[in-house]
Amino acid sequence: MIPRRDFITLLGGAAAWPLAARAQQPALPVIGYLSARSPDADTPFTTAFRKGLSEAGYVEDRNVAIEYRWAEGHYDTVPTLIADLVRRRVAVIAIPGGTALVLAAKTATQTIPIVFNIGSNPVEIGLVRSLNRPGGNLTGATGLIAELGAKRLELLHELVPLATSIAFLVNRMNPDYAEAEIDQAEGAARTVGVRLLIISASSPSEIEAAFAIMVEQHAGALLIGGDTYFDSQSDQIVALAARHSIPACYPYPNQSFVGGLVSYGSSRANRVNLMRQMGLYAGRILNGEKPADLPVIQPTKFELVINLKTAKALGLTVPQSLLVAADEVIE
Repeated sequence: MIPRRDFITLLGGAAAWPLAARAQQPALPVIGYLSARSPDADTPFTTAFRKGLSEAGYVEDRNVAIEYRWAEGHYDTVPTLIADLVRRRVAVIAIPGGTALVLAAKTATQTIPIVFNIGSNPVEIGLVRSLNRPGGNLTGATGLIAELGAKRLELLHELVPLATSIAFLVNRMNPDYAEAEIDQAEGAARTVGVRLLIISASSPSEIEAAFAIMVEQHAGALLIGGDTYFDSQSDQIVALAARHSIPACYPYPNQSFVGGLVSYGSSRANRVNLMRQMGLYAGRILNGEKPADLPVIQPTKFELVINLKTAKALGLTVPQSLLVAADEVIE
């Protein structure tokens, strides 16, 4: 017969076994996911990111945790959001858009690996040494959206050749990216001989006010910047362009499918695929690879989409050369 004191001791030890076992289990690696968009607007991209992670062997809440942070277009909150992730010592920081976010993360940490997906050329803005051998603690994907600004302005000029003034909507809350876009667009404007009216907006009310300025300044057409915030505000921008009868060119092909006149850039499918590869990179880094050795991924195809319904509503005749060159024409 077991003495009562020994029996209590045995019971106490047995009760502690599950706790001890749990204490010995390693903590899940944590990825900090910081987006300039809102959770709803980011849904296709977070889904693709998690798919890429799974291809590397990581499933959220099973063997990896993800801490989500949403700037929702408020770039002034970014330093605080990044500082929080750095303080939590996440294993990787993933940033699916927003040059300002990536630059802030680079300033905040030189040790935590950062995987990005941006529209700028990461070499030109000093994020990586080269596309093939990034060096340092950053790598990811680039849509080269800013570099296509000149091409989009030329397309707009071809569609609206009588426009002598073209408005350019940018988000100066994302300054480095905005300046890169402005440089591209200003060069193209000089080439085709039009005045470029630069207007900044970073909220729905500012976008509304921007269109009032365009009307007041008699802008003959509008070029939309590639900031991810404008992508999330596509419905508002397209509706305002229609209300004020302003022909507009957009950076994302999906924007033509909601009524935008013309768009040229990386397709939604391609952007989603870049996010999948970004998730794959995050998983590979968790598996021990270094961001310095992972080449920056680039888009393989850009798409030209023309919305003929919108052109007809604006009283525009689309040149045959553009219709032939278009990847898709919406009738």
